[in-house]
Amino acid sequence: MMSLRLHASDVLLTDDLTPWQQEQFRHDQRNHSDILNMPRPDRLKHYGLHFAKYVGRLARGSAETKPVDRTIVDAALICLSAANSLNQRLKKPASTMPSSSLQTDKTLSLADAAGRFADACEKIDHLEEFLLLARTANEDILKWVFTISAERHLNLSSAIKVRRKEIADRQFYIMD
Repeated sequence: MMSLRLHASDVLLTDDLTPWQQEQFRHDQRNHSDILNMPRPDRLKHYGLHFAKYVGRLARGSAETKPVDRTIVDAALICLSAANSLNQRLKKPASTMPSSSLQTDKTLSLADAAGRFADACEKIDHLEEFLLLARTANEDILKWVFTISAERHLNLSSAIKVRRKEIADRQFYIMD
């Protein structure tokens, strides 16, 4: 079983997340063709709903049945998929959220970014500028993911591989 806790050797050696995005694209092609076949605006709205769902999971606290680490990993996967839909080349955040943030509950940082992503999705319907807002919100969600992963000593790279395998196993009828 792969360890999902972070060790010194697990630190991401490069800031370029292009390989993660490429692997996510392959994963999405195999396992989420229904979403990839949606028009891009609908895909972005779908990802916005995912982000809102994750905020809800975290807001429920101990009443939520899904573990926090799974929510973190799921948010990372959706960030990668959203970035691919936005033609956004992600880089590992240069810094994490400051621990002395104005918000003592870091879930509020995720809620803020998810709300801005939803705002961008809503702007699509009004033919208003949305791209910069969506990309910035997506980057901020990714920053939240890396911050919380580091605080929880979560090996994000390994956890993503495990989660992708769980999702791929649902598609029992696809032969690789």
